[in-house]
Amino acid sequence: MAKLSIRSVSKSYGAVQVLDDVSVEVEEGSFVVLLGPSGCGKSTLLHAVAGLNPIDSGTIVIGDRNVTNLPARDRDVAMVFQSYALYPTMTVAQNIAFPLKMRGLDRRTSDEKVAGVARLLQIEPLLARLPRELSGGQRQRVAIGRALVRDPRLFLFDEPLSNLDAALRTELRAEIKRLHQSIRRTMVYVTHDQTEALTLADKIVVLKSGRIEQTGTPLSLYDDPDNAFVAGFIGTPRMNFLKAVVVDDGKALTTGEARVDISHLKTKLENGKTVTLGIRPEHLDEKQGVALPLAVDVTERLGSTSYVHGALPSGETVVAERREDQPRFGETITLHFQPTRARVFDADGNRIR
Repeated sequence: MAKLSIRSVSKSYGAVQVLDDVSVEVEEGSFVVLLGPSGCGKSTLLHAVAGLNPIDSGTIVIGDRNVTNLPARDRDVAMVFQSYALYPTMTVAQNIAFPLKMRGLDRRTSDEKVAGVARLLQIEPLLARLPRELSGGQRQRVAIGRALVRDPRLFLFDEPLSNLDAALRTELRAEIKRLHQSIRRTMVYVTHDQTEALTLADKIVVLKSGRIEQTGTPLSLYDDPDNAFVAGFIGTPRMNFLKAVVVDDGKALTTGEARVDISHLKTKLENGKTVTLGIRPEHLDEKQGVALPLAVDVTERLGSTSYVHGALPSGETVVAERREDQPRFGETITLHFQPTRARVFDADGNRIR
């Protein structure tokens, strides 16, 4: 087990800057998720930590060792891939034991380690099977087992659940969480799925275009985003964004449909300034507060919760969470929210506090 320090790492492919001065601190025993859309550089960063991609500048330290220029085999990390990467002619037991065989470990010790990992992952009945006889979820458990048996200082996961269906993703996500709670090893996990990030991580690093947008706990990113990108990327359904103009000497905003008090903000805004008001769907289910008329278009019923999609008189689309009623197409309903629940962003998308 070791901490990981990524310091001012940059990487380019020709004229394309994939990583731009990225710094991340991963504490010993923590679970850190690198989150972002496709092409943001998250997998490139993970591969750089693993030693699969050389970097142009910066430093990577695992524990107290500078591994920046070390080959992958000397970094003492284990990686789990999206594609499982199992040997098709080997049994589950042989696949898990393969890294131990490469180290020259004796058969008895190897068998004991494989048995221990199989118990931990609850795959003991599968040890004699070949990969083609396994489901996708079972194959990924075997891939995780092969990483575990090495007892590395650092675990790296590169979108390991992307090939699985929704039910299996939920199941494996919980198993990975339990595994981390059990062994308390340092883990770095790459995903574009914010649900995985929110449920698994101690800390999330949000990337966009090779740069870090924000780092923090899942709750802090959800409740206290630094910018509109993070606010919109974290949360399902995503945050609603409405255009607004500053009025009343910076004490309020007007959206066209409503006046919103912003006297609680520390930043003094100029009259006439155009900003963006962000409101999460669940905060539009208040009984009192700022009122917004919504023409209902679609209602999604998800058990005890419904999501109502519609349009304001301005034409801006909004999604609202409803628990007590289920409005129908064509109805006009009134949504309410508390001004302190809303988030305000400037023209560049930066948070105004």
